[in-house]
Amino acid sequence: MATMYYEEDAPLAPLAGQKVAVIGYGSQGHAHSQNLRDSGVTVAVAELPDTANYKLAVEHGFEPTDIAAAMDGARLIIVTLPDEIQATVYEGQIAPNLRGGQTLGFCHGFNIHFKYIVPPKDVNVVMIAPKGPGHLVRSEYVKGGGVPCLVAVEQDATGDAKAVALAWANGIGGARAGVIETTYKEETETDLFGEQVVLCGGLSALIKAGFETLVKAGYQPEIAYFECMHEVKLIVDLMYQGGLSYMRYSISNTAEYGDLTRGSRIITEQTRAEMKKILGEITSGAFAKEWVAEYRSGLKKFNALYNADHDGQLEQVGRRLRKMMKWIDAKEV
Repeated sequence: MATMYYEEDAPLAPLAGQKVAVIGYGSQGHAHSQNLRDSGVTVAVAELPDTANYKLAVEHGFEPTDIAAAMDGARLIIVTLPDEIQATVYEGQIAPNLRGGQTLGFCHGFNIHFKYIVPPKDVNVVMIAPKGPGHLVRSEYVKGGGVPCLVAVEQDATGDAKAVALAWANGIGGARAGVIETTYKEETETDLFGEQVVLCGGLSALIKAGFETLVKAGYQPEIAYFECMHEVKLIVDLMYQGGLSYMRYSISNTAEYGDLTRGSRIITEQTRAEMKKILGEITSGAFAKEWVAEYRSGLKKFNALYNADHDGQLEQVGRRLRKMMKWIDAKEV
């Protein structure tokens, strides 16, 4: 059984009267900054001037500074920058201003686990990883709830690293929902696997393949879109509420029989073997090296693949149909 922590296990005392620096005011940064401030913690935000995130921080009542000023005297430094730029920013701006006894915090273990960032031994290295996007971390906190979080301690230089991390989790509302103890290794590898095999890579490929199969067979693209893209949310919402059992309880007997008898023909042993291969690429560090090299070489492959999907038939049909559905608050990139 996983070790769980709640509010009574995560007092805010380690951060009482202390300063917390949040590096970056993006998706997670804005939520952590506001929630901690609303929990009574002093928060300093570091963000680049004249950017949208800088302006947003000002709108939210912060006075953003540079990284050095934000870190000065901070008990906890939370790095919420994108994975691909963290190492560069760390070497150039965070490391020179890091002092012994401070706590360095991350929301994802990528750079620490794969050693693109190697902090000195005299600082704590912890992680609080909310299991939801930043806007949800904020909205659930405002409602009086919270998003479940993961907590990990990679380096305990002061003897109270976990207490500081749990105080952080409490301050953003995570301890209201529950904080699960993990390690940097486990969080990083399972997170990457989930993204690549199920949540993003696997699901996106399944949707595209289903859509293309129907269209090539002569069915209207609009009908194929509804069946293979639009209705995914309806099914996922049922799973979210009550797992596979509730989803199957809620759909028709015909759909349930098709689910139980045909799903294994899509996810075959060959598919499982490929999942295992992808996991191996993650655990060996091969994927991390590939992604870092891709970013540093200018994202040519990334952009080519992104643009191909962005301009594909599935997306073109979807943009047209979503304009008809005012209730879904359609977003276009």
